[in-house]
Amino acid sequence: MDDKKFMAIAIEEAYSGVREGDGGPFGVVIARGEEVLARAHNTVLKENNPVRHAEVNAISIAAKKCGTYDLTGCVIYSTTEPCPMCFAAIHWARIERLVYGTDIGDVKKLGFNELTISASEMRRLGGSGIDILGGFMRDECQKLLAYWESLPTKEVY
Repeated sequence: MDDKKFMAIAIEEAYSGVREGDGGPFGVVIARGEEVLARAHNTVLKENNPVRHAEVNAISIAAKKCGTYDLTGCVIYSTTEPCPMCFAAIHWARIERLVYGTDIGDVKKLGFNELTISASEMRRLGGSGIDILGGFMRDECQKLLAYWESLPTKEVY
């Protein structure tokens, strides 16, 4: 798998969502092998729905495309470490690997209402078998957060 290629798509998706005003600076790609099954961004503001995080949106798209909730063999690429809700959805979807850029603490510093429990800690506490690679392409993901922070109008939630 080409981790850089898929994370670059997730970053591009996040920028798209921010430019559209759909939600925060978060993008996701779900891939199986070299195939992109889903790409999504945060749509909390667009849909006025607090659970429309990028990970949940992408999992919904991938599950529909595959005709099953079981996304065994998939990797999820997220520009920021998943919150507890999203990590649970990743676990329940049986996604095997998580690759993320910035840490959940990074977005909490921007004012987002985050529970700062790491993906590694959730994996440990929950007994999940998800393989986790954090801090991947962190600089590029930090630039995404800085771009969002520079916007004259933005909303944290």
